[in-house]
This record gives sequence, C-alpha cells and structure tokens, in this order.
Amino acid sequence: MTKRSLQELQLEVDQYISQFKEGYFSPLAMLARMSEEVGELAREVNHEFGEKPKKPSEEANSIELELGDILFITICFANSLGIDLTEAHDKIMHKFRTRDADRWTKVNTEEAK
Repeated sequence: MTKRSLQELQLEVDQYISQFKEGYFSPLAMLARMSEEVGELAREVNHEFGEKPKKPSEEANSIELELGDILFITICFANSLGIDLTEAHDKIMHKFRTRDADRWTKVNTEEAK
C-alpha cells in the first residue's frame, strides 16, 4: 500500500462518506463513537499488555485495527467540522516544540555512539 498524506486520507474518507445520504454523524454522535473506539483500543491494550487475557470465546482483534478505527473517526470528525488535519498537526507540533522544548531529557547523540 502506498503512503498517503493526511490531506489524501481526508479526501478518501470524504469521498467514501459522501456516497451515503446520511453523510457525517453529528459532532456529539462522533464524539460518542470516538469514545467507543478508544474503549475498544483500551481493551486490546489490556489484553496484550495488561493482566486481563482474552477469553477463548472473544474475537481476535488487534491494536492496529483499533487505532485504524480511531484514525477513521478522527478524520470523519475533522472533515465534518472543516478542519485540515495537516494544519492541526503543524500547530500541535509547534506547541510541543516550544512549550515542551526543555521538558524532557533529550537523547545525546554523542553518548549513543
């Protein structure tokens, strides 16, 4: 599969959703859907890394698929509100690079050699 930009992903999701009369869900419905998906991700992480193994009767699922669901609903949410996720990402990275510039211990590349 070829790599695509966030803009291309947003367009792909928009084209998919646009084929249905119902279109995008309301913001509140999407927030509820996102909460559901984050809960499903938490369940998978708990099964893989926590103390709660899956029951033999539970469906096989994966963290990758749950993250994919969250990405899809995030793109739907952004599209429905006219938010460019690339711009949002750039703004957030600027915030982290300035606000948190000295917050964490940086890897010293000289010591790593």
